[in-house]
Formats: sequence, C-alpha cells, structure tokens
Amino acid sequence: MKLVLILVLLILSVMIVVGTLLINRVSSYFLDDFSSQMEEVFTQRFLAELSSVCGDEDAPERLREMISAYAGPLGIDTNRDFYILSDNSGEYLTGSNDQLGVNLEITPNIIRALNGEVGKSLSSSNDYMDIAIPVSDSENSPIHASTYLIYIKDNKNDLTELTWMLFSITVQVVLFGLLFSVLLSFLLSKTMTTPIENITKGAARLASGEFDSRIEVHSDDEIGVLTQTFNNMAQSLHDAMQDMAAERNKLNTLFLHMTDGVAAFDAADHILHMNPAAEKMLGMTFSEDLTFEKVFHDMVRPTGSETVVADYTVEDRTYQVFLATLNTPDEPQGLMAVIHDVTEQHRLELTRREFVANVSHELRTPLTSIKSYTETLLEADDLPPELRSKFLTVINNEADRMARIVKDLLTLSRLDNGRLEMNFTKIPIDKLMGSVYDAMLFEAKNHHHELTLELDDPLPEITGDRDRIEQVVVNIVANAVKYTPDGGNIIMAARNVTDGVEIVVTDNGMGIPEEDLPRLFERFYRVDKARSRERGGTGLGLAIAQEIVHFHNGTIRAESRLGVGTCMTVFLPLKQELPVK
Repeated sequence: MKLVLILVLLILSVMIVVGTLLINRVSSYFLDDFSSQMEEVFTQRFLAELSSVCGDEDAPERLREMISAYAGPLGIDTNRDFYILSDNSGEYLTGSNDQLGVNLEITPNIIRALNGEVGKSLSSSNDYMDIAIPVSDSENSPIHASTYLIYIKDNKNDLTELTWMLFSITVQVVLFGLLFSVLLSFLLSKTMTTPIENITKGAARLASGEFDSRIEVHSDDEIGVLTQTFNNMAQSLHDAMQDMAAERNKLNTLFLHMTDGVAAFDAADHILHMNPAAEKMLGMTFSEDLTFEKVFHDMVRPTGSETVVADYTVEDRTYQVFLATLNTPDEPQGLMAVIHDVTEQHRLELTRREFVANVSHELRTPLTSIKSYTETLLEADDLPPELRSKFLTVINNEADRMARIVKDLLTLSRLDNGRLEMNFTKIPIDKLMGSVYDAMLFEAKNHHHELTLELDDPLPEITGDRDRIEQVVVNIVANAVKYTPDGGNIIMAARNVTDGVEIVVTDNGMGIPEEDLPRLFERFYRVDKARSRERGGTGLGLAIAQEIVHFHNGTIRAESRLGVGTCMTVFLPLKQELPVK
C-alpha cells in the first residue's frame, strides 16, 4: 500500500509540475507574441507617418484611420482594442471601442507614455496586456507640438480561455494518470510485495521452527536474489539446528549413560538437571523443588573460576564431588556438580594399606625370631648342643616360612599381571581327586581324621592346568585338616553339574564366624591369626586359590557355621575358550 501511495504522489506531483510549466509557457508565449506584433507594426516608418498627421486639426480621426488600417497585424478584435488618448491627461479621444474607452483605466504603461516614454511593460500577473506609444508632430517645436498616445490593450480572454482549457486537460490527464498510476503501481507493488510477503511468511515459519520450508524463486532480479539468499539462510539454519540437535542428543545420551553423576543448578540454587547416575548415587529423584542445600547440605561452593573438590558420604558409599561455576554470557552464574563414586578406590586404598601392613607384619615376625635366635647363638658359646640344635631348627623353620610367603606373593603377583604360565590340558577329575586324596590321607591320619572321597560316576574331563587345579584342592583339604580338631570327618566330593564340575570339601571343624566369611579370600586375612600362624599358614592360600579358579573362569565359595563346620565349593566349566583371568 505504501508503494502505491508513493507512486500516486509521484505521478500527481509530476503532472502538477508539468501542467504549471505548460500554463506558464503559454502565458509567456502570449506575452512574447503580443510584444512581437507591436514591434512589427510600430516601426520607425509607421511612427513617422503617425507623427506627420498629429499637427492636423482632425489628427485623432486620422490616427484612428491609420491604425485601423493595421488592425489585422495588430490583432484588433473583440478582445484587443486600440485607443487614441490626449497627451495631457490621457483622456480618451477616439478608438476602436468607445464604450471601453470612456472608462479606460490609467495603467503604468499609460503613465510612462504621458512622460514621453514608450510604455511596453508586460506582466503575466495582470489580467491584460497593453502598450502605450506617444506620437507628436515633429515639425513644430516641442512647446507647440501636438502629442497623442496610441494605446493598445488586450484583455487576455484568449489566454484565459486557453489557460482554462489547458487546466482542464491537465486535470483530466492527472485523473487519468492517477487511475493509470494506481493500477500500474498496484501491479508493480504486487510484483514486488508478493515475493516480500512470501519471504515474510517464510521467516514466520522459520521463527516457528519449520526449518525445512523453502520459497519458490520466480525471477533473477534483486527480489529473486533475496529469495534465493533467504532459502540459503534457511538451509544453513536447518543444518545448524540439526547439528545442534545431534550434539544435544549426544550430550543427553552421555549424561544418561555416564557412570558419574551430574547435577546443574541455576543462580538461585534451584536444580536444572540431574542424570540417572546422580539420582542413584544421591538416593533422590529429580524434582523442581530440589535446591543445592537439599542435595549437598552445607558443602562449600566455588567462587569465580575455581573448582571445589569435596568428599560426600551417602550411607556406606563415598563420593567425590567436583563443583564448578557455570559461566553463561547473558544469565547469572549457576553451579555444575560432577559426582564420582570413589568407594571402591577407598576400599582398594584401605586394602593396599592393610596388605602392606600384613606383609610387613608377616615378614617381621619370622625375621625377629631369626634375629633373636641368631644373636643368642652368636653371643652364647656355651649353649648345650640340644638347645643349639633347637635354635637352629627354629631359624630354619622361620626361613622356610619366609620363603613360602615370598613364593606365594610372587604367585599372586604373576596371577594379577597375567604372567603365570598355565598348561591347559584335558583333566580327568576322578584321577585328580584320587591323587589329592592319596596325598592328604597320611596327614589326615596323623590328626586322626576320617577322610572320605565321593565321586559321581562317570565324571567328565575338564580343560585346565592340572597342577594349578590340584594346588587349589590341596590347599582347601589342607585347611580342613589343619583347622578341624583331631578326630574329625572330612569329605572330598566331585559332582556333575550343568556345564561343569563341582568340587566340594566338607568338614565338621570349628567353623568360621559369619562376619568373617566375606573377607575369607582376602590376602593375609585369618579368622584366628594366632592359631593360623602356629600351624604354618601364610594367609595367602585361599587368595591364590581364588585367583587360579577365576583364571579358569570358575567360581569358589565358602559356607560355614561356627562350631558346626565348613563347606568349600569350587565350580569349574567343562570347556575353556581362552585362558582369561
């Protein structure tokens, strides 16, 4: 609509200016034509002729007749008259129109003629055109000369009629031009505004999220270039939004499945985001009414760009919380919390410390004994041979004990690092169990135990390292023999189970307290440390047994009741795909 209005005003202005110039040019033309006609008639010769009759008694009439003879060249008609005026007062004497001559108006040109000058000044603002020429008898002296004024006046009716006709034509042309300009500008505006409206609608669709919308290009002009540029922008936005959506999905997937907990808070400490790991760790469900105080209580917050690291305990779990400031360009700062479960790390650190302490203690005890007895032997030269031999036996036993500890530690280290060589072959379980039974039968009889062997028939062969599996069974049976009071019953059994074989060793010994069962397979862990050390145990046998069983993709478990007895069960699969630790 604005374009239509602009075009209408432009065409209207042009028409008015053209009409005004045309009317002014016509008026100027009439003035120039009047002056030309007067100059062509009133030549020096004609003025001399007029002057020659001024001395006659009937000079006014003679002058009227002479001028009437030039009525045609002078353009004398109903709109233009000539008058003969006296030189004294400008009184009308005769002329072509007596009625107008009587009431003739004294004009500036008449005044100039009365002063002896030719009055020929013309103005487009006057409603007439006139000229006043003084003529006098040149033969008489100026004092006695007879002078008359030849006055010609045109009322401009022709010019007025022509002007109104031009004005009417101009008005008609303007009206026609306005109509034409309205139609033309409407068509032009439609040609220009329709693509712009399409672009506006396309922009609205983009703003509403329809990034795949496109606008059809109909031309190669500036509008077409703008439309194509808009389409290119829409495509760029579409690609950018797809990339942003992909990155957002990646981040959502990452937050959803990452093992660390993540929680975000705004500047007012209200929760913004909490992933499932954080919900599980903190024992709470995401809710909009959660705040930093409710989640982390009185934990110290970071200031500026620093990061705060703090331990946070929930029930029996220990977490390490990293707090950092969320820096956003246009919004107040918030907080981001990353929660890492360090319970296992703390447990491993505690285990490592206990292990170091146990190793130090296990080695210090025999070393102390060896040093004590050695110093005694070196200082006391008069010891009886029997006592000297007893001291040397103690030193030898303690050295053997240290050697066993070091050997077991090396075995565990190799198992941990996967460097212990395993010779995988087919193992007949019945023969392996029989070999262990024969090896442990003498030791069991020394303690007056009844050792029984129970085997399913038939028993399948399994794949594994026979020496290591035999080491496991011997260790379990040896523990049963050691820690069962004399005269006990010990049963060695091997049974067929789904996809494998179970080896079970049961005794009716002292049993193991329930609180000690979870730590039974830890290194250097003993239920009764004093009695275990007295019986020559290193505290590493069951740990080694567990590592060997796991190396064979099997399981080992203990069931016991204090004062009733213990049952150790080892499961070994029939086939081994790979010897994996």
